[in-house]
Amino acid sequence: MTTPVLRTARLEFLPYRPEHEDVFVALLRDAEVCRWMGQDRVPEPQLRELFRAVLTDVYPQRRFDVWGLWLGDAYVGHAEVKPTGNVDGHELVTALAPGHWGRGLGGEAVRGLLRHAADNLGLTEAYGMVGAGNTASLAMCERLGFRHVRDVVAEDGSVTKLLVIPTRDPGGEGSV
Repeated sequence: MTTPVLRTARLEFLPYRPEHEDVFVALLRDAEVCRWMGQDRVPEPQLRELFRAVLTDVYPQRRFDVWGLWLGDAYVGHAEVKPTGNVDGHELVTALAPGHWGRGLGGEAVRGLLRHAADNLGLTEAYGMVGAGNTASLAMCERLGFRHVRDVVAEDGSVTKLLVIPTRDPGGEGSV
């Protein structure tokens, strides 16, 4: 199955195209985005290589689903559903551009990913990895119904929270 276009009330999840390279690189070079994703800023040439690998390897080999997030004509972030090495399961990954924080788009993106995970991938649960200091994302995850599984401590001592959520709401009334 190829990565589908997804839509929520405000967001459109579009598989990346070659012309999206610059916005992808700008997002993942942003110091605040990297800080909250718990990673160092990656040099631009490596990000460009990563972007091209999405187009030439990830999509053709159907390794996992990855999208650019769009609000109208504006690129606002990045999303993925992919197998994770931290547990036997799939991880939801989102990153929003700082100018779009605090507007509920992160929760909307995660709910869209959960719906995709349930309806298109047949997953019953999904995982998230959130830095222990990322209080805004942790609060969003709590509101959405994620539960803490364990802390993952990196070699440098930094802590990331491994979280899990059912892909459908506990009441059985459909997707989150």
